[in-house]
Order: sequence, then C-alpha cells, then structure tokens
Amino acid sequence: MIYFWYVLAGFVAGIFGGLGMGGGTLLIPILTIFLDFEQKLAQGINLLSFLVMAIFSMYIHYRNGLIVTKNIWLIILFGVLFSVLGAFLMTYLPSKILKMIFGIFLCLLAVVEFVKVFKK
Repeated sequence: MIYFWYVLAGFVAGIFGGLGMGGGTLLIPILTIFLDFEQKLAQGINLLSFLVMAIFSMYIHYRNGLIVTKNIWLIILFGVLFSVLGAFLMTYLPSKILKMIFGIFLCLLAVVEFVKVFKK
C-alpha cells in the first residue's frame, strides 16, 4: 500500500510540474500527511524531484516555443539569491513552523485563485 502513495505522489507532482503549476504544491502535503515525512525532508525531496522534472518540462516547453527568455537573468539572479536565503532560514526553523507557513501559503494561494475565477 505504501508504494501506491509513492506512485501517486510522483504522478501528481509530475503532472502539475509539467503543467508549470509546481508539483510541490501537492507533493509536499502527500509526503507529510499520507506518508508521515517530516516537513524539512519533504521539502528536500520536492526540490530534488523538481530539478529532474523541470529539466524535462523545460525542454518540451522550449521545443513548443512556450519559453520567453527576455529578462531571464534578472529572474534567475533574484531567484538564486532568495533561494539561498530561504535555505538558510529553513535550517533554523522547526518543522512545525515550516508546516504552518506552508499551510498558510496554500490557503492564501487558494483564496487568490478562487477570487480570480469569480472575477472572470
């Protein structure tokens, strides 16, 4: 039965990651809620799997002409800087706090998307 959850986690993360929506949005809750992984471990697994999924997804999106590279270096620069800052911050925060922050983020994301749908 545990393998079912691993397959489901990979399937969900792969589909959402391939769509460009961020597979970790669902991968992390699957790992922490259903597979009882610690929050920090789930985030690390998410980052590692994201790298592999992103390479393949980028290739397909690039081949289909769906990637615009204008100002990409600014995005990369600030993305790397804040990723390093976030990684250092994560090492000092307990998993319980990270779980709460991630939960709040998901709730805010849901509210924003809900409002967007009804504005249209």
